[in-house]
Amino acid sequence: MKKNLITAFLYTAVTTILVGIAYPLAITVLAQIMFKDKANGQLITRKGVVVGSRILAQPFSSGNYFHPRPSAAGANGYDASNSGASNFGPTNHNLIDRVKTATAAIEAENPSSSLPVDLVTTSASGLDPDITPAAAEFQIPRVAKARDVSEEEVRILVREHTQPRQFGFLGEPRVNVLGLNLALDEKFPQK
Repeated sequence: MKKNLITAFLYTAVTTILVGIAYPLAITVLAQIMFKDKANGQLITRKGVVVGSRILAQPFSSGNYFHPRPSAAGANGYDASNSGASNFGPTNHNLIDRVKTATAAIEAENPSSSLPVDLVTTSASGLDPDITPAAAEFQIPRVAKARDVSEEEVRILVREHTQPRQFGFLGEPRVNVLGLNLALDEKFPQK
């Protein structure tokens, strides 16, 4: 019995040290050496201040900026500690009402264009940092007017920030909202 207890204790201690301490420490060190930016959340800094992350959406409500997809993460949205979808099905009245309300508000912004679905629906995580090129194109007139620049100048900036499919065939083309908005501030500073 004593021999079995000692073996069990030693096995537990060795396993805890290997799997609970050595392995996570080794993976953390490798991540910091090989993928430092990704391991640290792909944070973006301006003048020494963290302004956001390339991989997490954040709210932009001013007309001077491109808006991300709506978020269902947390009570007020864009809460990274409470990410997740609403799990409403396509016939759920709460979802239908929310989409109708969002559609009416956004269509007023650009009534002559068809409304991209990603501007009125949330992503699965509620923290999708990207929008479709169509969603960015829809917002160009508002942003150009708010910044008092031509739509073509803003359109060129959107094209420069449109990322293609990964490896040419995975996913869809996308525009990172934070990156685009930071480029807007650099190229067309607000007065």
